[in-house]
Amino acid sequence: MKIEMGESLFYSWLRHVKECQIVQTNWKPSPSWQLQNETEIERFMSIVGEYYQNKYDYNIYKKNSFSQLLMQAEIDALGISVSEESGAEVYAVDVAFHKDGLLYGGGRQDTVMVILKKLIRTALCMTGYFGVDGGEIIFASPKIHNAVLNDLEPCVAELNALFTENNYKFIARIIANDDFNEHVLAPILIASPDVSDTSELFMRGFQLVNMFGGERRVSRKRTVKTADNNADSNDEVVSTDALSEFKIGKIAQTLLRKELENGKVSDDEIKSMQTREYSKTAFDLNYPLLVAEGSEFDSVRYYSKPLVINGKQYYLCSQWFEVPANNDRPFLLAWLVKQGVI
Repeated sequence: MKIEMGESLFYSWLRHVKECQIVQTNWKPSPSWQLQNETEIERFMSIVGEYYQNKYDYNIYKKNSFSQLLMQAEIDALGISVSEESGAEVYAVDVAFHKDGLLYGGGRQDTVMVILKKLIRTALCMTGYFGVDGGEIIFASPKIHNAVLNDLEPCVAELNALFTENNYKFIARIIANDDFNEHVLAPILIASPDVSDTSELFMRGFQLVNMFGGERRVSRKRTVKTADNNADSNDEVVSTDALSEFKIGKIAQTLLRKELENGKVSDDEIKSMQTREYSKTAFDLNYPLLVAEGSEFDSVRYYSKPLVINGKQYYLCSQWFEVPANNDRPFLLAWLVKQGVI
């Protein structure tokens, strides 16, 4: 079976950035599956098609019937993330890599129509075959010409409005150009050191290049003003755009863990991190951020993988939340900013 590098990249992205427990590449519907909500999704297909026909003269479906449109579906990478906090979150990705810039069919207009058809068809498949009414639907490409993006972006915004107007919770996204680097490449490369699965071809390829000193920078230099002049310091900081793709627990397990282990946090603060009071004030946690090995603590509240700080072993709190009633994310990010990590 042919394996595309873009599909391998998003297989790893869904697993290690979006923390999907279930990921499949090259997903296709089976003709034996029973279609759910058929009348409703056929109605929505017509509404969207008529909208773009009337406003832009886009014939998105061309001569495809409803059944043909669905049976021609192929999703490059499909992921499902299940957690107690968020329930099931679905991600569906189509990725295209054209080194000279993405172009389908006869040019700019055809390219926009093909991308819209992919996004719409994916939503129909999610509802019809999975019975879900929401999820993140992504079209990604490392290079799309600005002229195409200028036509495409308002159409995607209108598609999201049509989803909302018709009681769907789908969010369509275009990830391209600089956003492809910041929101896809940078996060997955941040997560790569802990991945050892030989089936993840993109990750293994990157690790091979990195062995010989060719690591791609996924961060940027901190700009600081000195007394004498303006200069860039040598400290590398992680882009906040890259972190926006991570759940808070992943940030804690990567950047926070690394900062604690690299010896840059003072002994006094490490001591304070072992108290409820400081951990609540600094991180909004209801448990000490750190507990020392050998101490008594509720192990279900801590990650099982220990970390070593100045030769001593600790466990890191796992009780991170980012819901309206309990959002720890701004506290953790503020601490990382203070440390110069982001």
